[in-house]
Amino acid sequence: MFNGIIKNTGKVKKIHKKDKNCLLEVSSKLSFKKNDIGSSIACSGACLTLDKIKKKNIIFYISDETIKRTNFKYLKIDDIVNLEKSMKFGERISGHFVQGHIDTTAMVEKIRKVGKSWVVSFSISKRYKKYIIYKGSITINGVSLTISKIIKKGFKISVIPKTLKLTNLINLKKKDVVNIEFDMVGKYLKNFS
Repeated sequence: MFNGIIKNTGKVKKIHKKDKNCLLEVSSKLSFKKNDIGSSIACSGACLTLDKIKKKNIIFYISDETIKRTNFKYLKIDDIVNLEKSMKFGERISGHFVQGHIDTTAMVEKIRKVGKSWVVSFSISKRYKKYIIYKGSITINGVSLTISKIIKKGFKISVIPKTLKLTNLINLKKKDVVNIEFDMVGKYLKNFS
């Protein structure tokens, strides 16, 4: 379980693909110890298991299902990914409950700068629009954000300067694909209705 408050990023160093399996190697200033191996780390929002530590690099196994569901299929060497260690019991929760289970991807349609903030419009498949709630929480590349407006093709979010500085959202461009996790509570409520 995560809270979507991203304070660390990493840079993709290697991508080892073989058959339908993949190992992702990322360099990061985030410190890891041997006993962190096997723990859950959100990597641009996807909950991955830390497989190995090699000096300042961390290595994750990525399943075929994760590749199909995320923007990892487009990852390249030197891409920046958001990193978040899982929450510890008793920690402050600043964002919202994030499972790290990516529901789908969305495409950047437009970026408008408003002062030092950005307003970003995303398009999303029609089948997922039922999970978009005005002023509801959404996770984009692992970042906990609030939906500021629902639009015909999808939704808009506002990103403040601090979030831009600390995350890979600063690198977004039109037509980029991002990982999306809808609010867990909204998904369960929609499922029961």
